[in-house]
Amino acid sequence: MSISTPDLCDAHGDEIQVVEPMFINYGGREHFGGQIETIKCFEDNSFVRELVAEPGYGKVLVVDAGGSMRRACLGDMLAEKAVINGWEGIVMFGCIRDVDEISSLDLGVQALGTHPMKTEKKGIGERGRSVTFGGVTFRPGDYLYADNNGIIVADKPLT
Repeated sequence: MSISTPDLCDAHGDEIQVVEPMFINYGGREHFGGQIETIKCFEDNSFVRELVAEPGYGKVLVVDAGGSMRRACLGDMLAEKAVINGWEGIVMFGCIRDVDEISSLDLGVQALGTHPMKTEKKGIGERGRSVTFGGVTFRPGDYLYADNNGIIVADKPLT
């Protein structure tokens, strides 16, 4: 899917929310979009591991990792699993690692930054609830579109 967030903003300005500029594009896809699935976790990617193992065709995983800059909630192995299961992209309100490998995958990945340390696996987190960061509330079932210009969210498909 080829999308342009500026074009979507021009066409649907009153129907969208725009995420504050804080994310860096690390994935092999420079633009991606789809229906939102959510996870809320902090320095524990157990739920990320669980969800990317499920079919994700037409979906974007939004992870509220609490903005942590101390651990990476996504690495190359989970990103590869997301590709195998058809996920369009992942937005990580936190850090990722293995960026060289992730940049070669057919997956959109945007995150706050990188950190080489993996998370602990305690099975702590929540799935399928609304999460808020960057001035936007991400609701499961809404739609997210991302490219190098930014990230936008709408309650209905825009493309």
